[in-house]
Amino acid sequence: MRCKGSNSVGRKETRLEWCPPHLRRGDAQQPEYLKLNPNAVVPTLVDNDRVIIESTIICEYIDDQWPDQPLKPRDSFGRAQMRPWTKQLDEGLHSAVGTLSFCVAFRHQWIARSAEERAKWLANIPQLERRQRLQSTLDLGLDSPFFMPAFERYYKPFDDFEIALDRSLWLVDEGFSLAEIGYAPYLARLRHLGFGALFDRHPRVSQWSERVAKRPSVEEGVERWFNPKYLALFEEKRPGVISRMSRLVNPGP
Repeated sequence: MRCKGSNSVGRKETRLEWCPPHLRRGDAQQPEYLKLNPNAVVPTLVDNDRVIIESTIICEYIDDQWPDQPLKPRDSFGRAQMRPWTKQLDEGLHSAVGTLSFCVAFRHQWIARSAEERAKWLANIPQLERRQRLQSTLDLGLDSPFFMPAFERYYKPFDDFEIALDRSLWLVDEGFSLAEIGYAPYLARLRHLGFGALFDRHPRVSQWSERVAKRPSVEEGVERWFNPKYLALFEEKRPGVISRMSRLVNPGP
């Protein structure tokens, strides 16, 4: 199983094993991996030679295939409550946090490499739109025209989280579910990047994110795998981001 954070939480709730790829080394662009996932991204799940891609689909597949500790609500209404949350991750939130991560931090890793390495990496990205977006964020960072739309993409979900969490400790009334699993790595990344102002503006979301982070499966499936080099890079770049983000979320008169 080759996966990102949300899938590793799911596998910990169901005790599955996995082998993470080395993305900076270009594992996802290797021919053998592209045969499994032609999008050259993670995650990919291989179960007895059956290949499943896309995080949300993989999480539901795991829950269906190994149902001893179900993470989907038991009834159809509960599942209908859950799926709009996970659907949003596939419809822009994942891409948005990737853009923010690159604008703030990861671009500096590529700037430190040679122009030839950067050109080769970009050329191997199969999607034209993604390639153009990464070129812009690489060149311009926080001044990229992709930065603000990515940041603003999180405004409404945080408002919606706050409303939902007024009635329950979790996004779905029944309890901790694939909705929390889906968002766990994104909540952590937003804090690491310096977007704490979003949480400060939404106290229920802040408390919820802390509950999610303390979940044993999240500690094992997300926090254990934080890359120390990434954390150091986030810490280095975060102070400059915090003041800018605070002004954007809480503009003065």
